[in-house]
Amino acid sequence: MRKTLRGALSLALLIGTVGATGASAGAATAAQPATEQAVTPLAAAPADSAESADIKDRILAVPGMSLIEEKPVAGYRYFVLNYTQPIDHRHPSKGTFQQRITLLHKDTSRPTVFFTSGYNVSTNASRSEPTRIVDGNQVSLEYRFFTPSRPQPADWSKLDIWQAASDQHRVYTALKKIYSQKWLATGGSKGGMTATYFERYYPKDMDGVVAYVAPNDVVNDEDSAYDRFFKTVGTKECRDKLSAVQREALIRRAPLEEKYAAYAAQNGYTFTTVGTLDKAYEAVVMDYVWAFWQYSKVADCADLPADAKTATDQEIWDSVDAISGFSAYADQGLETYTPYYYQAGTQLGSPDIAQPWLGGLSRYGYQPPRNFVPRSIPMTFQRGVMRDVDSWVTHHATRMMYVYGQNDPWGAERFAPGKGSRDSYVYTQPGGNHGSNVAGLVADESAAATATILRWAGVAPVAVTADPAKAAPLAKYDTKLDKQDEQLNRRHTRRP
Repeated sequence: MRKTLRGALSLALLIGTVGATGASAGAATAAQPATEQAVTPLAAAPADSAESADIKDRILAVPGMSLIEEKPVAGYRYFVLNYTQPIDHRHPSKGTFQQRITLLHKDTSRPTVFFTSGYNVSTNASRSEPTRIVDGNQVSLEYRFFTPSRPQPADWSKLDIWQAASDQHRVYTALKKIYSQKWLATGGSKGGMTATYFERYYPKDMDGVVAYVAPNDVVNDEDSAYDRFFKTVGTKECRDKLSAVQREALIRRAPLEEKYAAYAAQNGYTFTTVGTLDKAYEAVVMDYVWAFWQYSKVADCADLPADAKTATDQEIWDSVDAISGFSAYADQGLETYTPYYYQAGTQLGSPDIAQPWLGGLSRYGYQPPRNFVPRSIPMTFQRGVMRDVDSWVTHHATRMMYVYGQNDPWGAERFAPGKGSRDSYVYTQPGGNHGSNVAGLVADESAAATATILRWAGVAPVAVTADPAKAAPLAKYDTKLDKQDEQLNRRHTRRP
């Protein structure tokens, strides 16, 4: 949560019948018990001329695929690529754009993991957790309209979840001819949402989905689940310290806004999109409690001002800046995330919470996504889109896994495969935040989830098939590749 341009840092990680979404921490709920699949050995690649060609040549032989660069990565080939996509998949003749892809190549005989953050793609090699578990290849896709994967000129009406799912479908269809083994989709937060939407529209593509900390805002105007969450999250002592700092930041609005104006002038920050420095200041302060629980843990409460009322202005500023980030709602902090705020205001929805501890100190409340998107871009909210996805997951999810954190606000409204779903699961990491993952689950659930992922990928060892408690990632931990994915470290603000 600490400093480079806050709006540019990202935390993008990364089910029998799931009755209530509020299952106790650490509890997994299974959809209908699945019939155990036989695990077959991975097929050897045919020895024809195409299969024996260099992998780079095979990838670049895909129509529309071009190489940006190849980077050295121990044990892999790593490619940064562009792929030509239709701006509108319903009308492909109406123009194309270049979508950025990275490909971490292990071997065509291994399974492939399709990773999406829902935001930009990093060009630095890393492995998602499922990639390490199955010891496979990884294809990572930049979400459409995040630069440089943005059509020019940009027709924002073509930024929706179906178009993005269709981007994934075309990439999968093109690369499946090379990577013919099983495929899993994964992503964290907005990436977990993206993996879910892909499965909803193209359910025959993937052999399994592992979605981390994926919010599910079914009814945009009904956010009482978040209010209930903030009444009980963590400890009362921690909640009281957070609310006290937030109150002081609003009580001391005048002197702290003077500091904010100087800070903005020093860094060249402007506030054209949100409208005024006052609106930007309050937006940062209003995010303080949410951002703390999204990215921190109860132990981090020790770092908060012990007594906000007697704290100096600088101490209040430093705490809010470290957790919410004063650059986040400046034009320069918002610009990278315009596609997200556009989607939040047109399809995805966005959370709101009452924050009664603030009394009448707030002038604007939680501001809507419309305030964070330039007025030159039209926006109309499409009701029913998220309800459709939620209904599909509830009744039709097959081989889908959701991992949430007990103390992550985004998990207050979550996906819950239920009656009609098959071989699907929800797990909750005790005390976990927005970086929760399979490794952080209690031991027996971590092993069970790992065994399921191996089974879906067709690489479960015989010993694991016989006893899932023996499941472990097939690839050794790599300090360079397996650090917590930077796409799932989206520090500051209410962005998933």
